[in-house]
Amino acid sequence: MANVRAILHWTPRTPIFYGWVVLAMAAVGTYAGTGVAQIVIAGVQNLIFDDLGWDRRTIAFAVTAGTWTSALLTPFAGRLADRHGPRWLMPLAAVIVGVCYFSIASVRSVWQFYAAYIVARGVGNPNLISVVPRTVTVNFFHRRRNLALGLTSTFRPISNAINIQVIAGIASVLSWRAAYRYLGSFAIVLALPLVLIMRRCPEDIGLRPDGDPIDVTDSRLTDSGGERVPLPTERGWTVGQAAATRVFWFIVAAEMLTILTSGTFVFQIVPFLVDSDVAQGLAVAALSLATLLGALVNPAWGFLADRFSARRLALSAITTSGVITVFFLVLRDGLPLFFVAITWGTASGGLNILSSMMLAQYFGRASFGAITGLMGPFQMGALGLGPAFGAVLFSATNGYTAIWIYGLAGYAAAALLIFAARRPTMPGPNDSEGGQ
Repeated sequence: MANVRAILHWTPRTPIFYGWVVLAMAAVGTYAGTGVAQIVIAGVQNLIFDDLGWDRRTIAFAVTAGTWTSALLTPFAGRLADRHGPRWLMPLAAVIVGVCYFSIASVRSVWQFYAAYIVARGVGNPNLISVVPRTVTVNFFHRRRNLALGLTSTFRPISNAINIQVIAGIASVLSWRAAYRYLGSFAIVLALPLVLIMRRCPEDIGLRPDGDPIDVTDSRLTDSGGERVPLPTERGWTVGQAAATRVFWFIVAAEMLTILTSGTFVFQIVPFLVDSDVAQGLAVAALSLATLLGALVNPAWGFLADRFSARRLALSAITTSGVITVFFLVLRDGLPLFFVAITWGTASGGLNILSSMMLAQYFGRASFGAITGLMGPFQMGALGLGPAFGAVLFSATNGYTAIWIYGLAGYAAAALLIFAARRPTMPGPNDSEGGQ
């Protein structure tokens, strides 16, 4: 029993701040969870329906159902992340997702695919990709929080881009089923390292955010007698206080609009480029590059957000994404559209994480998991609607024009909401409602 306790309390000694080690482990967990991410399925869907004879709506509706299941589970994951941290949530999710990957590799009917996909997406997204890793990031960092969040936001798109190529590469030699058996094995084996490495917050291992010791003092802070005093502790909002502000709901609404737009675009980019006379391989490459470049600029957004307003940065990113969308409407040649798709992915890649940075700047870390968990159903609801929404628009109009026009309107409305989302006033200790 003593040996078990010693193992459970063991923490690796590292030459760098342990928060960076936690982030690296979270990145690997994110890779394991993105085998059923929307953008990955969008990139490899042709492999599945060519094998099984399904049309794009069959897979799109499965993605929608899985993403909406994730939305329902996200608030619970957020509260559990605040209370217990990732140490058991992430390994359990990795095992469940791994088993589902093996099930996906064996499907022969639509209901089997739906069952395995919905469980993998519903469990994997909040615990391995979104709310749990972001909550850990906010807990471990304060001064460099936005930079750390920017890095965390690269995990999903980079993993998406890698998984698209891994699945396509294995499929070219063996089959897409073999690719999912590989992902299942990887996810299950990953559970042990996640247990050993992940922690809830730096205070659990004798540190403060950013690696400051527990008794840290700052020589720049002195009392009236000239003595150094401890660094102040960050005061955070409760989830109820945050939810009582209009600002929170402005951010939620803007997130829904930008995510619905991205979810709609991403699931149509590859078919759109192919229909515009771009080769299938080049179209998939455009989606991968758009995802990858959109991820690589996120640390830059984080670096800037540690120095400037995340709200203003979000406004600039939304506006740029809207301007680029115009080119989908006016261009007809395949090669220019190939570069437009990459540019759009680069510009729009930071929209989701900039909203998280706004939440962290406005409401602090005390209930960040619960606050982002409360926003999760709206985010994932919009993300899940995207593939089906795009498929319906395409079928109803027999083209892509309506999709791009919706995108322009969505970006315009989101920009107005973010413009109105100014920092709220911190409520008093006995006040359950935030200021406006």
